[in-house]
This record gives sequence, C-alpha cells and structure tokens, in this order.
Amino acid sequence: MSLGHALRRIVEEYPLARLDPPAGHPLAAMIRRSAPDELRGALEAIDGPFLVKGSPGRGSNWAAVPWLAVFDPTVTTSATRGYYLVYLFPAHREVVHLSLAQGTVAALREHGPRAEAYLRTSGDALRTRLSDFADRLPNRSITLGSAGELPDGYEAAHILGLTYELADLGDERRLRADLAVGVAAYRALKARGGLLGLS
Repeated sequence: MSLGHALRRIVEEYPLARLDPPAGHPLAAMIRRSAPDELRGALEAIDGPFLVKGSPGRGSNWAAVPWLAVFDPTVTTSATRGYYLVYLFPAHREVVHLSLAQGTVAALREHGPRAEAYLRTSGDALRTRLSDFADRLPNRSITLGSAGELPDGYEAAHILGLTYELADLGDERRLRADLAVGVAAYRALKARGGLLGLS
C-alpha cells in the first residue's frame, strides 16, 4: 500500500462501511493502523518527531468526518487542542482535504456557542502569519458535508491546505511533496508563535 492508496480506500469505502457497526470492521482497523503506518512512511524523509493517529470514530459510532493526523508532540498530541496537520474526509464528496487545523474540542469547551466565530477569527490571524505558504496551500476554507458541532468546528478550525480529487491520489510523489509543504507550514506556525497572541 502507499499513502495515496490508503487515502483513496478511505474516500471510496467509508460511506458504505458506515452502514455496518465499526467494531471489528476492516476499514476502521485500516484507519487506525495501516493508514497511519503509510503516513509515517511518507514522513520518514522529513526530520522530526511526529505522532500519527487515525480515527474512524469512537466506541460504537463512526465519525461524521474520519481523519488521519500528524502531531508535533511539542505542540499537541491530540486533535482536541493546539494545532496540527490532518487529512479530513468529507461525507458529501469523493475528495480529501489536507488541512493545517486548530484543535476544535478545546475551543468548543472554552468558547461554547461562540467557538466557531473564535476559530474563524483566529484562523484569519494565523493565515496572515503564514502568508508565504498561501500559494502552495491555497485553500482558505473547506466544506465537510456533515451537520453537527464537530464537523462545523473542523470547518471553522481550518487555517490553510489543499483538496485532492480521487484522480490526484495516484500521484504519490505529489502527495509526499505536499505533505512536506504542510509540515513546513506547521513548523513555521510553531516558530512564529503558534496560537499565542490570539484573542
């Protein structure tokens, strides 16, 4: 398998997999284990400690939006807080988003009903800090096709990134080059103060 093949499997198989319980489902296992392994392999060419996790959901529930994430352990080890690089799989289209994103759950806990507005405002400020990446990671917003607190939060938490159609996932060289750019933006954000200074 390759990173592109892993991403494609999730895009193509997730809608049908959700009709069955996630416990013991091969796609749930793949998102938790083999897909992170492929992402770790793609990161081998990039120096640095990375923590990689994938989530098809929790317990007996599939996620509205499954994800595959890269964490810098000095910033965060969880998608709930801080900021991280993540592949997000929308419910309504056969695409995958590569997103430099802010932790959503911590913002929801801290800001309640104002969390989305807070995340969008901080995302604008963070994009300004990363203006030199705007050409290579041009997506200023994403849509995930699911209603709910978490999908809405993920959309609001997006800073910058890329969207891949299914046909793009066959170009492993491009996927790895884009991943390197995403990691560079992640590191640049950390070097430029991360979330500090945001109101």
